[in-house]
Amino acid sequence: MRTRPSTRAGRYAALIAYLVFLAFPLLWLLSTAFKSAQELGSPHPTWIPRHPTLANFRQAFDEQPLLRAGLNSLLAALGAALLAVLLATPMAYVTARRRTALSRAVTGWVVVGQAFPFVLVIIPLFLVLKHLRLIDSLLGLVLVYVVWALPFALWMLVGHVRAVPVELEEAAAVDGAGRLRTLVSVTAPLLAPGIVATALFAFVTAWNEFFFALVLLKTPEKQTLPVVLTHFIGAEGVADLGPLAAAAFLATLPSLLVFALVQRRLTGGLLAGAVKS
Repeated sequence: MRTRPSTRAGRYAALIAYLVFLAFPLLWLLSTAFKSAQELGSPHPTWIPRHPTLANFRQAFDEQPLLRAGLNSLLAALGAALLAVLLATPMAYVTARRRTALSRAVTGWVVVGQAFPFVLVIIPLFLVLKHLRLIDSLLGLVLVYVVWALPFALWMLVGHVRAVPVELEEAAAVDGAGRLRTLVSVTAPLLAPGIVATALFAFVTAWNEFFFALVLLKTPEKQTLPVVLTHFIGAEGVADLGPLAAAAFLATLPSLLVFALVQRRLTGGLLAGAVKS
């Protein structure tokens, strides 16, 4: 059926409105980061800074250890993404291929687990990490991020595993390959888009996470970037807006760069032509 011009125009209008909604915070953050103190205090704000300056960036790096905090966030995010993918891939394979009552129960529990709020799980996690002597450590924080990202990662990869034709695995079994060899050599390469999307989700979630890092990390040298950004807000709740905007803008760049690098992988159809119909 051919789409009516009015329907097509409405879709484009909705898409443009959605893009503006997504871009507005980033553009306003970028504009604020380059404004001088006088412009930030002006009662008539403008989109484009009249006198762009890098003073906010210099002040942000002088006041807070952004590089060290960024490195901590990077280590935690990369560790969480890697572990989540390594654990979720074989779990998703077993759950998808063995469709038993237990696998359905696991899938249902995964969906329900996503509804748990942070406050509900922070005390049990804190007690477990205290028993393991992992409080105030990046390793403990990485384990928490993995636990939090693993249910959704498993749920994502189960759908990708089910999209892989079973005939490929049966052919590998005929050639003498076991389950592990089939998973590594046959199924895993075809899961590349799903694995990349899962790793991206785990990375971005860990990079932007604030609550767990605030509760579990007490040593200033181990704090992550979202926690350090709160230091630009004074005791009375007054924010140092210029440096805060500059630091927050820099904190968003890694997520944008990672997504820009892997976005082709996300849309790649590696299963096309895998088997003949």
